Amino acid sequence: MTTYCNPKVGIGVFVFKGNKILLGKRKGSHGAGEWSLPGGHLKAGESFEDCCKREVFEETGIKIKKVSFIDLTNDLFPEEGLHYVTLFFITEVNSNTKAKLMEPEKCEGWRWVEFESYQEDKWLKPLFSPLEKILSEAGGSTPIRYLSWG
Repeated sequence: MTTYCNPKVGIGVFVFKGNKILLGKRKGSHGAGEWSLPGGHLKAGESFEDCCKREVFEETGIKIKKVSFIDLTNDLFPEEGLHYVTLFFITEVNSNTKAKLMEPEKCEGWRWVEFESYQEDKWLKPLFSPLEKILSEAGGSTPIRYLSWG
């Protein structure tokens, strides 16, 4: 039987630029080698919106303005004994936005990926399990960009 630590709160941000989203290849932590959204840990006393803005800027150098909540997942990582509740948000940036590798010890690099190509299984693989879960729970055919964004 796996013993888990107390649950932590993780944040993932779907950063849209037109019909593309930003994915980074994780390294140095659980999920190393997997493609994930910008995000991280909620700090004590921090609002969800401030966490999204901080994490996206710390990891990519991109300043975002508005975020909207999409959904959450309950994620267990048995090999590491980790338990996360991951909250997912969405934001949009303008077409000339570039992502910089700000934390090379945590990420191998950032890529803009056509969002709709997920349904055709053309995304970078493997995906970080919370991202895979939120996409599958959305039914694959439900466009996440329109769930909570006007």
